[in-house]
Amino acid sequence: MELRHLQHFVAVAEDQHFTRAAERLLVSQSGLSASIRALERELQTSLFVRTTRRVTLTEAGRALLGEAQRVLAQVRAAHEAVAAVQGVLRGTLSLGTEQCVAGVYVAGLLASFRRRHPDVEIRLRQAGSGELAEEVAAGRLDLAFAYRTQADTDQLRSASLGGEPMTVLCHPDHRLAAGGAVLAPRDLADEVFVDFHPDWGPRRVTDAVFAAAGVRRTVALEVNDVHGLLDLIDENLGIAVVPRHFRRKRVSLTSLPLKDTGGTAYETIALLPPEQATSPAARALMTLLETGSG
Repeated sequence: MELRHLQHFVAVAEDQHFTRAAERLLVSQSGLSASIRALERELQTSLFVRTTRRVTLTEAGRALLGEAQRVLAQVRAAHEAVAAVQGVLRGTLSLGTEQCVAGVYVAGLLASFRRRHPDVEIRLRQAGSGELAEEVAAGRLDLAFAYRTQADTDQLRSASLGGEPMTVLCHPDHRLAAGGAVLAPRDLADEVFVDFHPDWGPRRVTDAVFAAAGVRRTVALEVNDVHGLLDLIDENLGIAVVPRHFRRKRVSLTSLPLKDTGGTAYETIALLPPEQATSPAARALMTLLETGSG
């Protein structure tokens, strides 16, 4: 099995189109098709269902995709490791992050990294913590900053960035603000909630807190960005249970402590592949973070 066959397979799987994949790889479409056919002959199975508009993965193709991505990530890490030994850090740093992760200022960290390692191309994408974990485990991201949603596995390890309590955010004119008391989930049972998509770490923590308390809640206003959430609260359209540092982004809102969280912890982490598969660029970024140089 040749690496170029795996590279071609992954490109077609990601683009779901032979022509687009060929253009991205800078190869002819006939050459790409021949490469895929050679891989299918070797594996003795079809990897794609081909139609006139797009291609989709067969069950065998889906099984191969994750393994192929991991192999290519390890090959890339090997090349970059050799370059690092030669004294030059180069290649690509692919970083994922949720919005407003506590314990790390992503923009400042990346600026510091670029000053030290100008030959490394930086790629950044935002997503929910569950998706980021899958991307790191599959080798599509070198590392990610997220909220802890699972224990470490053979394909994924974590480094803690910090933790903090969850707090209730509401408009200063909201009835909860007037009391100024420490609140429990049962005190919020009848409230209108603003919250994130279920894949976001803060949403997962809040859902777990209310589930542990046996309190049902309805998220009437669902958003995918922090500022959208804060805007809705600022207009007194609902309340939110969020990590405490969110209030610093909108000091006009009222923040109230939340008790009886059932032991559910809010923790931010760096998600990394196993040590042997971690790229030199990812190690360099973590060193900056750990030494406070970012």
